[in-house]
Order: sequence, then C-alpha cells, then structure tokens
Amino acid sequence: MSRNIIAILRGITPPEAAEICAVLVAEGITHIEVPLNSPDPFASIAAMVAVAPAGVVIGAGTVLTVQDVANVQAAGGTLIVSPNADVEVIKATKTAGMLSYPGVLTPTECFAAIHAGADGLKIFPSSVIGTSGLAAYKAVLPKDMPVYAVGGAGPDNFADWIAAGAAGFGIGTGIYKSGFSAQDVRDRARAIVTAYDQATA
Repeated sequence: MSRNIIAILRGITPPEAAEICAVLVAEGITHIEVPLNSPDPFASIAAMVAVAPAGVVIGAGTVLTVQDVANVQAAGGTLIVSPNADVEVIKATKTAGMLSYPGVLTPTECFAAIHAGADGLKIFPSSVIGTSGLAAYKAVLPKDMPVYAVGGAGPDNFADWIAAGAAGFGIGTGIYKSGFSAQDVRDRARAIVTAYDQATA
C-alpha cells in the first residue's frame, strides 16, 4: 500500500544513503527527502536513486533556490520540498516535471503556493497551528489539495492530525538522526508505519 509519509533524512551522508534508502523502502516508506543542508546532498540523492525500485520518490528538502531545483533534477531527484512558499521555486519545479511540496503556515501562503502549481502543501511547523488550525484551513482549501503535517506530528498523534484533515506527514528526527544505524532507522520506520496504518485503518 502507498503511505503518505515522507522520511526527512537531515544529515545523511553519501556512504550510508543507499542502505538507509533500502531499509525505508523495505518497511513501506516510499517518499524520501534529503535536506540540502546535509553533507553532499546531491551525491546522497544520486546514490538513493540508483538503488530505489520503481515507484519510490527521492528528492530534496530545504530547497530555497531555482538553482537548487536544477541540481536536484541533475542528481535524479523528482521531489522538491521547501520550508517556505517561494513561487519561483514552485514554478521551476513544475516546469522541470517534478513534485512540489512547499512549506506554508498561513492561508495566504497556502493559496499562493496552490496558484503557483504546488502538488501538496507542507504545514511547517505544524505544531504552531495545531490540529484545530489545520481543520480551519481545510474548510477553505481545495478539497483535492493534500496537506502534510511536518514538525509536531508523529506516531502518537497521527490519528488526531488525520481527523483534522492531514493527508500525510513528514518525519525527521523521529526516523533519522546523524549517527543512527540502518537498524535504528528500520526500527523507527516500522513503528511509524504501524502507527500510520492503525490511524488510517
């Protein structure tokens, strides 16, 4: 089954990238983001793309410029996630035929991102608006626009966020931190997927 979970691997390095990718995919997480403030992120993205099976989406987070978008595409990535709603980055992403998930926090940013062509919205940090805030946003946003909760959403409260209208989640330190072994990541991914499946059942 397809799960709307994006693993955020901030700090990952190229030598571990392929193994961590394989572990995540094996546990059922098929969307993976390498933040660009990680060491040599484009090499990590390329390493993951080289081993990822069909249907797995690899890309970058903390994408701030149009040049970043081009560099991610050159590395084989197909997903662009930003902490902000930069219209030029969104448009460049869509022109390149890639998926755009910009970060938003206000209704104004949400609609600006949608107008620019975003495929989904990343409420970040979601802890700031909470589930009640998301529910209010969902009342006015297009019904078919997926909203991901990032920063404050996790296995303990997946069900609450889904009830408020979240379509998916970005999980960072809950799934990967610098120094984690592949087994560490496997254990966390398994727990997250189990909680997600229970919340969406």
